[in-house]
Amino acid sequence: MSLDVTVEGFIGGSVVLPCSSTEHNLKLQEVDVSWRHNGSKNVCDLIPRSNSIETQDTRYKNRTKTFPEGYVRGNFSIKLSGLNHADAGEYICLITPSDEQETVELIINDFFVVEPTTEKGNQTTDQEIQEEIRPDSVKKSWLWILVVTLLIVLSLIFIVIMFRRKISSCLMSGEQGIGSDTHEVVSPGPRY
Repeated sequence: MSLDVTVEGFIGGSVVLPCSSTEHNLKLQEVDVSWRHNGSKNVCDLIPRSNSIETQDTRYKNRTKTFPEGYVRGNFSIKLSGLNHADAGEYICLITPSDEQETVELIINDFFVVEPTTEKGNQTTDQEIQEEIRPDSVKKSWLWILVVTLLIVLSLIFIVIMFRRKISSCLMSGEQGIGSDTHEVVSPGPRY
């Protein structure tokens, strides 16, 4: 079975590349899963029975996360982090011995994230993996930027208001003494 999926990510971000088996009686001791990028680069080989990653191209080391808790449900999705333009392209997930294959197209954007969609309208990942896909960290970053900006603007408004009041009070107190024609006459005291 082949399900074409398009996933979009952003530079420096992370995405989940979905891969699920439709086999109902999956025996993990017999299953091997191979992930390849553009037909040749070995992203990772999953060995579900031992919850381990076997061979892997060096450019994917420490950038690939698996979800062993999903293996029993036939979910062999991976999370790829630290995305760069070279990561764009076609990813193939091959599940043996059932010979199931899924193709995922990864598109890398510079500034924004679009959640993965499938061309046929089917979602292939579990709920917890969908939560991994959501760009919560990006939303939190934007929220912090908004809050800090708002605090700075409010602080500046407060400073301007206080400065105007200070100037206004100085001008009012200065007006009473300026222009007043009354002069204090100091007479010399008795001289001895």
